[in-house]
Amino acid sequence: MSSSQFSSESGQFDHTEIVTIHDEEGRSLDCYVENEIEYEGKNYVLLMPIDLAIVILTEEINTDDEEYAETIMVEDSDEIEAIFDDAKAVLGELNLFLKRTGFILTTSGELPPLEENNIISLEIDEHASEIEPEELQFLASFYSLKQKYNICTPLTPILFVGERKKLGNIEVFQSEEEELSWILEELLFDEDFEEN
Repeated sequence: MSSSQFSSESGQFDHTEIVTIHDEEGRSLDCYVENEIEYEGKNYVLLMPIDLAIVILTEEINTDDEEYAETIMVEDSDEIEAIFDDAKAVLGELNLFLKRTGFILTTSGELPPLEENNIISLEIDEHASEIEPEELQFLASFYSLKQKYNICTPLTPILFVGERKKLGNIEVFQSEEEELSWILEELLFDEDFEEN
């Protein structure tokens, strides 16, 4: 769908197209279309979620060295389901509303002011369909399932590459990494995108 709406965060009118993408479980995620290119007869779009992305971190104990714990991003669907209500309640105390959207967790509301001591640097492997953040803003922590979890939001927006199908549906791009890298580079550095 195309939308022309007022953005309360920027205080300006936003004429960016809004589309909805769906993950394999049927959950939806509303995104702005940041840029679009045609490549070999197909239309590819650069998408940015409307709401703020949320990642949940925890520590995984190394079985070889129990004193060493590695910080990891919680991605298992069952674990997210088990801790979701606790995470939602904690963010609710910050007037943030946690949503179980497609592909990623998101939240709506106004973030607390960014302070340097609340920035977490983390190396995360990149997936084929999205750009993973390296720096996160810490929001809150909570305990669930006898384990501590940290809730953060990326300082750099998470982006998706999608293919626009004939009926107007957007399918998140799943292709070979080399081809994706080229398309992503074109979407990010296209002259029209740089001017916006």
